[in-house]
Amino acid sequence: MQDKPVALVTGANQGIGLQIARDLADHGFIVLVGSRNLERGEAAAWEIGRDSRALQLDVTDQASIAAAAARIRDDFGRLDLLIQNAAISNTNKQPGQSVADYAKTTRPSNVSLDEMRAVWDTNVFGVLAVYQAMLPLLRAARQARIVNVSSGVGSLTAAADPAYPWRAIFGPVYPASKTALNALTLAMALELEAEGIKVNAVSPGFTKTNLNNYAGTETLEEGAREAVRVALLGPDGPTGTFTRWEGETIPW
Repeated sequence: MQDKPVALVTGANQGIGLQIARDLADHGFIVLVGSRNLERGEAAAWEIGRDSRALQLDVTDQASIAAAAARIRDDFGRLDLLIQNAAISNTNKQPGQSVADYAKTTRPSNVSLDEMRAVWDTNVFGVLAVYQAMLPLLRAARQARIVNVSSGVGSLTAAADPAYPWRAIFGPVYPASKTALNALTLAMALELEAEGIKVNAVSPGFTKTNLNNYAGTETLEEGAREAVRVALLGPDGPTGTFTRWEGETIPW
């Protein structure tokens, strides 16, 4: 069996996922670069170098998930770290449309159910599907970890505060999908607590990525650092937490 720890990062062919994968490779992991498009994953793995390998993985496709799990089982027999980073923010935001204007089209009273389903399919159901498929491989590792990449806009406590600057964009599509992801994170942490598998959620902050049309204010390096920090916590580290850099707790 391979001695080096094995990490899978979903949505790792670009943005924060790619930076997380690069940082984990720097820390001695064999990194599996999860990507819906295999060619893009291969290009990302080539860019990272070292022990990185492309893995075709569409988190909305059960056959793709099963094939990815089978390949990891056959190649390594276990998975030490799962970073659930794959996410989308929308499917029908218009070019040039601001986040605030898009949010006005996704109020509970007017949101497209198809739009909501599409985003939740990736951000919520995709996370659960990958978790279920990879859990036997995580259980085969000595000290497995799961990190779910969430967002501060998913905090119900923050959204309920009139002073919260992003309160106006809270709605059923992307923000609420991250609220649901936080709930899944806690449910996973409770399920695996007795087994010693830590499950935590992190917020990368407002990072410049394709997800927000590069309107973010933080670099990819800054956006990746909390996920990597939490992934590297030892056996005495916490589980069932929601944090931003560095270890600052975000209220649920």
